[in-house]
Amino acid sequence: MAFEPPRRLVRALGEAPPDGDGWLAQLPEVAERAVARRELAVERVQVPGGRSSLVVLVRTADGTPAVLKLAPRRARPESERAALAHWGGLGAVQLREGGGARERDEGVLLLERLRPDVSVRSLPEAKALLEAAGTLRRLWVEPPGSHRFETVAERTGRQAAAMRAGAVADDEVAPLVDAALAAREELLAAPPEQRLLHGTFRQSKVLAGDRMPWLAVGPDPVVGEGAFDLARLVRDRVEDLVAQPSGASTTRRRVKRLAESLEVDQERLRGWALFRAVESGVRARRVGRERDAELLLEFASWL
Repeated sequence: MAFEPPRRLVRALGEAPPDGDGWLAQLPEVAERAVARRELAVERVQVPGGRSSLVVLVRTADGTPAVLKLAPRRARPESERAALAHWGGLGAVQLREGGGARERDEGVLLLERLRPDVSVRSLPEAKALLEAAGTLRRLWVEPPGSHRFETVAERTGRQAAAMRAGAVADDEVAPLVDAALAAREELLAAPPEQRLLHGTFRQSKVLAGDRMPWLAVGPDPVVGEGAFDLARLVRDRVEDLVAQPSGASTTRRRVKRLAESLEVDQERLRGWALFRAVESGVRARRVGRERDAELLLEFASWL
């Protein structure tokens, strides 16, 4: 089978080149080798798929449905593997294998099959937020001893540097960047907890399953406080929020409701929601996704 990468993946990799490792060019060969080594029967490539990996629906030699996922090194697939192994299927998709040295080098993961076309986002908004928050609660566990996961301070430090550079070149966003950076400094001064977090959690990352009704996929794990993880969920369906005349007040109510439902400090959640929205908006503007940037920065201005 020809493993044609979805256009969404090609476009995303074009926005942020994969560190010159030629991953996209090697992808068909790596995929063929991974399928042959496991004696998998390929059904189809998942389309539109994600922005950081190729997802292939397969069946194992005994006919069990599974997912073969291939990701470039910059997407940190080994960090994902370690987090999924630590969660052990509680709240998240299960690993079907540990992976040998070559698979780890090539960013290959074999996962249980969920229902890729049915996410929490398909539910009415209030129900979607409730189910997503319940899934997130199960993921917030103590990280393994001597873990090598990136911390919130480390990840946001890299992001902060890029935001400062973007603000210098764009006077329009400078006040929001200043506010976001100030919020980060205050939040990192006294983090209340250290938990293993999903890292990129949102409604579309929670898929329907058979083993449990809803399970998280696609983590970019990080260790820090729960409010950082929850902050990305605050802005889900941002295009709908911005289209509402009451978008600002709806956002503030959402912050309050999510903070209460997961017992996190409301002001810490608001601060991380601000930082993450501004960071995403500045990054979107930098790569030419102007419409996304406008939505994110308007949302951030309400916080």
